[in-house]
Amino acid sequence: MGTPTRRTVLKGAAAVAGIAAAPTSVLATAAPAAAHGRKKANVLLVHGAWVDGSSWNAVTALLQRDGYNVLAVQLPLTSLPDDVAWTRHVLAERLQGPTVMAGHSYGGAVISGAATGADSVIGLVYASAFLPDQGETLGGLNALFPPPPGLAFSQPDSLGFLWFDPAAIPTNFAPDIPLADAKVLAAVEKPIAARCFADTAGPAAWRTKPSWCLVSTQDRMINPDLERFMAARAKAKTIEVRSSHASPASHPKEVAGLIRAAARAGGHG
Repeated sequence: MGTPTRRTVLKGAAAVAGIAAAPTSVLATAAPAAAHGRKKANVLLVHGAWVDGSSWNAVTALLQRDGYNVLAVQLPLTSLPDDVAWTRHVLAERLQGPTVMAGHSYGGAVISGAATGADSVIGLVYASAFLPDQGETLGGLNALFPPPPGLAFSQPDSLGFLWFDPAAIPTNFAPDIPLADAKVLAAVEKPIAARCFADTAGPAAWRTKPSWCLVSTQDRMINPDLERFMAARAKAKTIEVRSSHASPASHPKEVAGLIRAAARAGGHG
């Protein structure tokens, strides 16, 4: 695959807060859409493994307050092709007009496939997420770097699904949210088919659409160096945040800031 030679990294929440105020930064965009009488973009949020659309609740509330039309997809988590197809269906059936797609964790692989060839998608946002290229698998990407400690807590069942040990969610998946919230996350977890990590990715939308990435420096589910590698390869506008894997829940302001930046870049912020 080669070693990335180009990486644009902004540090922390201050970088996100400064997006609108710094027109010469890498995230600088056109004037807000409202100034031109344009409708704000739709936002389609795609969850990852072991969670569902509710994992985006904090981000959803922030974006709705700002006037965005937000929809959080509910994935079947039965295979990567199934999840890509369902997300494409939701995009086509439920949203009209310019749309920013955001994926968390495994959801990054889903939006990379679902946004391919979708003219309405104006930008991609990846939060602590996978960005596979065509022909890659998530298992193969994980093998490029030392395995993150959290993966040791996945538990296969008799139907080929993987669960995450509920007792390990507060310490490995989401250690930077309140313990009570982490226990709720564990109680409502959604298992993912093991095959999702072996399914081959199709054409990658990040090769043709502008992309933004949040790298979680304290991630115990995806090696942060793998997140950096994938973000650099995609030439994504990137911030690094001292966050666990559960960045949409623990750092919603930073994640929402990237989504706003993507919408503004497409002229619909």
